Amino acid sequence: MSSGSRPEISVILTTFNRAALLEQAIESVVTQTFHGWELVIVDDGSVDETFAVVEPYLQRHDNVRYMKHRNRGAALSRNAGIQASSGRYVTFLDSDDIYRPRHLESRHALLESRPDIDLISGGFILEGDPWVRDRNDPEKLIHIGECILCGTLFGRKELFLELGGFSNIDYAEDADFWDRAAGKYSLMKIESPESYVYRRSEQSITSQYKGKGS
Repeated sequence: MSSGSRPEISVILTTFNRAALLEQAIESVVTQTFHGWELVIVDDGSVDETFAVVEPYLQRHDNVRYMKHRNRGAALSRNAGIQASSGRYVTFLDSDDIYRPRHLESRHALLESRPDIDLISGGFILEGDPWVRDRNDPEKLIHIGECILCGTLFGRKELFLELGGFSNIDYAEDADFWDRAAGKYSLMKIESPESYVYRRSEQSITSQYKGKGS
């Protein structure tokens, strides 16, 4: 992306004390086959070496930005990233996940070819335990394939703004967002290409299904 031009896609990467995994996530963005992106890294109050990981990318890439605030959780951090973004489309990446090289290219091509669709979700590969707690019944386990994963959401920026972003709830804010969007917009679930690699860390396994974003 040339300096000063508006990006097509804003990638919102929220992180909290994930310095050991963060470089892999960032690298998976900067090596995308699609070049019209910006990366907005939202540091949710990390106290580890997060900035030391991010700083070299800020020096090398004009389209990588960094912002930090006190810890407020994944949902509000994503909302801060959305507000700071400048792309036509918005998508997300959790700091312990990665994109495959054609991820942004494939999502952008789909929505460009389908102006009737406002938001898509899906198309991921799972690494780790496939079972999570149901948002409606915490005693029940459901397969992750049945869930809406925030990292796979890809949609037109105005949709996120008009819905007021993600709700600050205890868990499943991504599914809540999808449900609210379904009432006003045209949505599509996809199964392929499987280009988002969702990694279940120990922290995300033991937490309830809440979109592990930071």
